[in-house]
Amino acid sequence: MKWSKGKYQEFINYLKTIKDVNYQQFQKKIINTKYEILGVRLPVIRKIVKKITNPKDFLKFCQNKYYEEVLIKGLVIASLENFEPYLESYLLEIDNWAICDSFCSSLKIKDLDEFLLKIKNYLNNEHEYTVRVGLVLLLNNYVSEKYLKKIFSLTDKINRDEYYINMAISWLIAECFIKYPDLTLPYIKNNRLKAFTQNKIISKIRDSYRVKKEVKEKLLEYRFVDRYEKRFRPRASARKTLVGLRGNLLPQFGKNDV
Repeated sequence: MKWSKGKYQEFINYLKTIKDVNYQQFQKKIINTKYEILGVRLPVIRKIVKKITNPKDFLKFCQNKYYEEVLIKGLVIASLENFEPYLESYLLEIDNWAICDSFCSSLKIKDLDEFLLKIKNYLNNEHEYTVRVGLVLLLNNYVSEKYLKKIFSLTDKINRDEYYINMAISWLIAECFIKYPDLTLPYIKNNRLKAFTQNKIISKIRDSYRVKKEVKEKLLEYRFVDRYEKRFRPRASARKTLVGLRGNLLPQFGKNDV
């Protein structure tokens, strides 16, 4: 089929007819995005993508009003033999974890060593979800003994506060540990990760059915305690007393500490 503005609008109208209102409401609760969510389930979207003919022609008319059309665009790009010319501009359109992770799971990297250079650039990007794309691609393609040291080196250089970046790091390192515990444990013991990320790594490992109970218990030794909280946050039993204090003592605590 030859695509045109009219044909593309017909395509969008079709998506609107197959939306699931209940699923739409569910997605709105778990996905924070600037795009309007119709509520089309991912398996349905994947079937639609497989039926799109002339994908490069299709991409010329893609817009970004709806969550589903941005996702479909990404899956179409991932299906191309040569997807790299489309990557840089598309990554900037990703604004949520769901599109990011679905896109990454569909991308087939042929030359891992060569593509690793691109991932390094993604991890240094200012855009939050470009960084997450890099991390999820590492998770999907590089968790092997050959690349473990490179993964540890790359994650240790990331100093970002964004939740979805740090969650991706924890997901990645947890998977490294589950597959290669002896090789990953030294990194868990000694790294420059944030306390939040370190603790999430341990939490994810402890949630896994692939890790023995005694190993899970041992990992608790490597949980980080945030220095600010360790110094200032009182135990729950002491908070009522602190709230009632006046004078010079109370101002040293922030509003979230009491």
